[in-house]
Amino acid sequence: MKRSLISLFIIVSINFPGISQKTEILHISVGSGSFERINTPVSFGLEGVSISDTVSFKLFEKVNGKLIQKTFQIEPGYIPQLWWILDGKTESGKTREYFLFKDVPQIVENKITTVVTPESIVLKNGNSEILHYQTAVLYPPAKVDTAYKRNGFIHPLITPSGNVLTRVSPPDHYHHVGIWNPWTRVRIGKHVTDFWNLYEKQGTVRFAGINSIINGPVYGGFSVRQEHIDFQGKKPEELALNEVWDVRAWNMEPVVGLKAWLVDLTTFLSVAGDSTIVFEAYRYGGGIGIRATEEWTRDNSTVLTSEGKTRKDADGTRARWTDLNGAIKNNGQSGIVFFSHPANREHPEPMRVWPENMNNNRGDVYFEFCPIRYKEWVLNPGNVYRLKYRMLVYDGKIEKSTADRIWNDFAYPPIVKILNK
Repeated sequence: MKRSLISLFIIVSINFPGISQKTEILHISVGSGSFERINTPVSFGLEGVSISDTVSFKLFEKVNGKLIQKTFQIEPGYIPQLWWILDGKTESGKTREYFLFKDVPQIVENKITTVVTPESIVLKNGNSEILHYQTAVLYPPAKVDTAYKRNGFIHPLITPSGNVLTRVSPPDHYHHVGIWNPWTRVRIGKHVTDFWNLYEKQGTVRFAGINSIINGPVYGGFSVRQEHIDFQGKKPEELALNEVWDVRAWNMEPVVGLKAWLVDLTTFLSVAGDSTIVFEAYRYGGGIGIRATEEWTRDNSTVLTSEGKTRKDADGTRARWTDLNGAIKNNGQSGIVFFSHPANREHPEPMRVWPENMNNNRGDVYFEFCPIRYKEWVLNPGNVYRLKYRMLVYDGKIEKSTADRIWNDFAYPPIVKILNK
């Protein structure tokens, strides 16, 4: 490790306007690879670079012989990650050049911020709210069984124009809560517990604490713990599964000329006990699901998958991404695209998409990436299992080519290489 550190710290004399002699930490290239890039998040592992509260850096891009300063952010971790946005348009097969210098500490504007309230964690871009993660227990409407109470979900999810795209505790399915991901048939020892259908009173999922919150110029977000509680064990309540949600929003313009947010949700699952747990195959469960706004019906909303399927034939098929779009009264069209990472289990992932005749032909919108739809998932103690998703939350409409481009960025990010030795 010490040798790597020495190899990366070199003193160079930089002959660029406005740049005096500085300590060059990294000289790196970013290649677009096989895909066109537009405002794409990029990261590079800073293994061997000394990171501390007393050390500061500046990032520059070399453009036409000049160094242009760029906004960046360092994510702490076992190997710290340098994050920035490959801004503008970069054609496929092109390479861009960057320098990271050691410099004096500087004040930067944290555009993406996280606010903790007594009820929720609020993720914001400037003054605009992106989403709320519910930490306080939300009870169902009056006179409804309190078994439906829940926390640990996203609602509201809000577009840049202020349209709310999620719904909680609808009378047809009180257990539906915004964006969430409980498992339906979970084999624990000799019994099977349903964490999805709360009225069965077999189990539930609870918010268990905040690991971290992040405010930053490139991204902001939070990490939270969730616990899957089994009501059918030897004790009235037993912890079956531990889960961590990592949620972050990016400070970028994912679609030029369109108001949109780009949000990542990564979940980490692990068995709490010392025995194997099995997620049995079923059409509902896990992954990521959304109960969409009550304003969307069969008459004013659409579903389109990466494979060209629509609401008429998407259910049970597999996709890399799925776009949900619909009209909002007096405020135009809005939508959300869900992207599945290729490292996810059973990718391209199977889906549950409600047909158009749901709820007495009203056609309410429900969508889910369901990695256990056709094949059970065995979870062994001592392992951590990851599922990674991206969401494009937007106003207006997008083209299929736009969703394909953003999925390419998510699945196959730009290639970053170190140039100095």
